[in-house]
Amino acid sequence: MRSRYDEELKNLHGALIDMGAMIESAISGAITALENRDIQKAKDIIAYDEDIDAQERLIEEMCMKLLLRQQPVARDLRKISTAFKLITDMERIGDHAADISELAIMLRDLPQMNSNSLREMAVQTSSMLISSVEAYVEQDEEKARAVIRQDDVVDDLFVTVKSEMIEAIRQNSDFSEAAADLLMAAKYFERIGDHATNIAEWTVYAFTGRHED
Repeated sequence: MRSRYDEELKNLHGALIDMGAMIESAISGAITALENRDIQKAKDIIAYDEDIDAQERLIEEMCMKLLLRQQPVARDLRKISTAFKLITDMERIGDHAADISELAIMLRDLPQMNSNSLREMAVQTSSMLISSVEAYVEQDEEKARAVIRQDDVVDDLFVTVKSEMIEAIRQNSDFSEAAADLLMAAKYFERIGDHATNIAEWTVYAFTGRHED
């Protein structure tokens, strides 16, 4: 009976890793669409969000089967209930990648502006997402805590992007609309970082029984 549980849990972990990879791809595509004003790429990422939602539903079903068939106790129960929490945050990250892609479409006729700090936000949040999911699967509490600390980097980058956009508007008012859209994109990346942090915090809970705010 335990061997069957372990096999189903392994499948659940694989599905979570797959969902993480899907969202990482969406984040990467969103920042590329934003920087290159690539309308087709943006539309592809928006449509891809439906695949991410489908993966979330698949994982929900897997969790329910584990709960109903295997009747786990104690730490096993925490791990499965935590998976429900994880996919909620992961789904929201996918939504934000689609939101950023929608901004890329809105920017298509506006003056070209790019921000290295904004791209770095995309890099950092992708790293946080993947590391937080890996921490859960690998039962690595320290990796989860490192993700929580990494959120400060993303918050600092948001402040930098905000300053850059204000300065761009100050120098040329023609940039005002584009700057506002890029600042909104930065806000979405900040939220992605927050969701990745949530995943890491729930991962710590799965192994300690304590949820840290």
